[in-house]
Amino acid sequence: MLDDRRSMVLQALVEEYIRSGEPVSSQAILERSKLAVSSATIRNDLAKLESYGFVSQPHTSAGRVPTAGGYRYFVDHCSPARLRSATRARIEAFFSDMHQELGKLLKETSSLLSDVSHLPSVVIGPGLGSEAVHGVHLVHLGSAVLLAVTVSESGRVAQEILRVDTDPSDAELSEAEMLLANLYTGRSVTEGAKEVSRLDSATIPKRVISLVTGVAAMLQRSAKATSEIYIGGTSQFASLWEDLANVSVVLGILETESDLRDVLGDDEGPTVRIGAELNMDDVDLSVVSMPYDSGGGRIGVLGPMRMDYRRAIRIVEEVGEGLAGSLGT
Repeated sequence: MLDDRRSMVLQALVEEYIRSGEPVSSQAILERSKLAVSSATIRNDLAKLESYGFVSQPHTSAGRVPTAGGYRYFVDHCSPARLRSATRARIEAFFSDMHQELGKLLKETSSLLSDVSHLPSVVIGPGLGSEAVHGVHLVHLGSAVLLAVTVSESGRVAQEILRVDTDPSDAELSEAEMLLANLYTGRSVTEGAKEVSRLDSATIPKRVISLVTGVAAMLQRSAKATSEIYIGGTSQFASLWEDLANVSVVLGILETESDLRDVLGDDEGPTVRIGAELNMDDVDLSVVSMPYDSGGGRIGVLGPMRMDYRRAIRIVEEVGEGLAGSLGT
């Protein structure tokens, strides 16, 4: 733990480096921090911060730059920035006007997040498993093949081909649909499956039971299926990373779903992961993310370690809370 003055020196150095992208001198730190000490004292503090691994000196005559450890200390001890009233108003207006299908809402949220943060953004759609079911419909495609369509209360739709043992009659399909409505409507997929397991097979025709249990198994698969991922702001890469090798690595992450989910993480609340914390060596990358629902829905922004963390954290929080409110989660 740093004392108050060295903490202020590190904060000033990080903020100035985020602003300028150039090694920061002791004089620049003194001007930004407004500490009532001499430049010599600041230089001594910088030497101590370097010994702690929080800053480094690219060249003997140059100023200092933050290390990943310095960024981590800064993030752990800073508070999110206050957004400009125009930015907050834009986010609030976006969600107050949003009354549309879930996929379109998530796609446009990724664009909003990128536009206001000036960083590439990611929005991962929620899994079906956490949502209450609005309806389950069965469409007879012929012979023993059905299309099972599930609609959640948020408007999310899952469709899957279901092959059953025998060709069902219209009456059997109708009875199965009525049972599924009673068992699932207003409940999550997991809760509905428990209700299916309690069915009394002695009072329900065997073929209808087979239909209902087949649909229940399909819903369980849908609940675990990959959710949609929406990415915004990829056109900003060249302005964020001067090193094309970094651009290539980050593009590779965005193109690989498992890697993208890994870097966003699954922690509760706003999370900042910096450099090696992403389990990637020598990559200039930081990620700010947070969940917006309990079913795996998550939003985040990606950027260089020199990103404006205080602003990025606040924007991710504001957009995440707005999205959660729109979905009623």
